[in-house]
Amino acid sequence: MASPRKIRLGVSMIGMGYHLAAWRHPDASAGGNMELQHAVRVTQAAERGLLDMAFLADGVGIRFNDVPKGALSHTSKNVQFEPLTLLSALAMVTQRVGLVATASTTYNEPYHIARKFASLDHISGGRAGWNVVTSATDMEAQNFGLVGAPPKTGRYDRAVEFVEVVKGLWDSWEDDAFIRDKASGLNYHPDKVHVLNHEGKHFRVAGPLNVQRTPQGRPIIVQAGASEDGRELAAATADVVYAAAQTLEDARAYYADVKGRMAKYGREPDQLKIMPGIMAVPGRTRQEAQDSYQVLQDLVQPVVGLGALANYLGDLSEYDLDGPVPEPANGRDHSRGQIFLEMARRGNLSIRQLYLSIAGGNGHRTVIGTPADIVDAMEEWFHNEAADGFNLLPTWLPGGLEDVVEMVIPEMQRRGLYRTQYEGRTLRENLGLAWPEHPASARRRAAVAQALGSAAQ
Repeated sequence: MASPRKIRLGVSMIGMGYHLAAWRHPDASAGGNMELQHAVRVTQAAERGLLDMAFLADGVGIRFNDVPKGALSHTSKNVQFEPLTLLSALAMVTQRVGLVATASTTYNEPYHIARKFASLDHISGGRAGWNVVTSATDMEAQNFGLVGAPPKTGRYDRAVEFVEVVKGLWDSWEDDAFIRDKASGLNYHPDKVHVLNHEGKHFRVAGPLNVQRTPQGRPIIVQAGASEDGRELAAATADVVYAAAQTLEDARAYYADVKGRMAKYGREPDQLKIMPGIMAVPGRTRQEAQDSYQVLQDLVQPVVGLGALANYLGDLSEYDLDGPVPEPANGRDHSRGQIFLEMARRGNLSIRQLYLSIAGGNGHRTVIGTPADIVDAMEEWFHNEAADGFNLLPTWLPGGLEDVVEMVIPEMQRRGLYRTQYEGRTLRENLGLAWPEHPASARRRAAVAQALGSAAQ
């Protein structure tokens, strides 16, 4: 009998936390985004809470314009460790929690990414995940000899082929290719290495990868696509999708849409875990939780709030902060900007009210209350085909995560919604995802089955 579904949990360990004023929290280490021990404490808290994964978002450059002037210098979103380097260090001080990092398909080559994540999977004992992004900001493009980011369609077209090549490189070696027999002198079976010889529109990659097949078969692929192209890429390739939704209706629509696209790629819905972001702010009472959140809200400076909106809605500094949110000059061409505008229209919010309402979750759902309140909110989405789990967005780190681990996780366990111990040693096992059979093994198995079927006729 199959065990009941459990809620999956990851945590976004970006910088000092998800709230705009996280680094200013009285108990935060202001420079923690460049302190290894800060990251160690976060990932160890995630493992203590039996989370599936710790997720490190990243960009190849500062991704926020200094709009309005001074906004960037008042935030902590300016420097951070290179993610693969950091996660390799964190693999040494954790045992079970998954380690997921962002890497761009626009400013890397497939061989680089295949090799780095395969190496991390070996170093961590099978806990690596690659968050696939296409890098949309001009600031990143300008670090690679470009004036601005390539067009979206071109980026996604490249990304589709990029992921195909990476997965092909991860299958360069069969699981039992290496025998390393000292007596005979044979290191690997030469018929169990497969040269890719990929030739496509964007890439020519010979292979094979100079890293053997990984403990997970291949690392987990994560995606965060909200656009049409992003949803298609997620349905075709992802094991996990991070999503943003404010309402149950929106979350259900996204869940049904992405999972509904999977069949044409020969995939079953349970091969993809959809995990919307949630900022959970627990307290022993609702007032205590609200007071905890208000500490950070009171630290949001107007220039920072306007900066948080600028990337999606343009520079609003010339407008009355207590007036209505105007339509963006460049139209509604960003999925997150669309969410912000819908929030403003639905709640009749002023500019100030809008930036304060997204100061924590940045367009993701925020739930402030007792552990029971928070688990009620999670359970509603989980049981109504809106989520397979959630990506936790702590207000500040590590305290915001530690509060969830100490208060919310026990309530989830009490209701039978969450694990009481890890199911396995690899991220793939803990997510309940099937082992990816090597294509050569699958072909041999199919050939044997066909031969046996023919003999029986």
